[in-house]
Amino acid sequence: MTMQNPQVRRATIEDLPKLAALWQAEELPVHDLEKRFKEFQVIEGERGTILGAAGLELVGHEARLHSEAFAQPEQSDALRALFWERFQVLGQNHGLVRVWTQFDSPFWTHSGFQAASAETLAKLPAAFNGGPHPWRVLSLRPEPAGGVSIDKEFALFKEIERERTEKILRHAKVLKLIAGIVVVVVFVLVAIWIVAWYRTQGHGVR
Repeated sequence: MTMQNPQVRRATIEDLPKLAALWQAEELPVHDLEKRFKEFQVIEGERGTILGAAGLELVGHEARLHSEAFAQPEQSDALRALFWERFQVLGQNHGLVRVWTQFDSPFWTHSGFQAASAETLAKLPAAFNGGPHPWRVLSLRPEPAGGVSIDKEFALFKEIERERTEKILRHAKVLKLIAGIVVVVVFVLVAIWIVAWYRTQGHGVR
């Protein structure tokens, strides 16, 4: 397999047989990873060969690099460099704050990943299932101001909008009720006027 004009792209369902072979060779949990293939980026070589694959799990503004696999071990660092370039672009697009990993190859250390301190580990999302290896982390940008994440701000905005909508609906119901009462009153008054008019006409005939 050659590295001529490799293409880094998101994995598709058509890639699953080739991915499964790579995962099996790396002794990774094939059955579990097949369900999460959308997390994976792949590097495609000539004639559709898959040179490597790596997962990027996203939880809010945190990400986890996981389950890297390479067809040729001697190409691994060159492929990691392509993956890392791709992941940094994805990190900017998703506004990521931190990237976590349990990869222990020198490449990731040289790329800025450092052993996570106890204070930093407190920020590790519970959804990130890891093995026994220590966590490494790389901060991409400062925490949101005031410690309030964009997700929380958006949730607060939705709650305010929901309350505003409910208030408008309550007012609409009140106005509808008032309008109904007015219609009934007008109808009654018109009926009374018609009855009175007929009575007047009846007296006039006699």
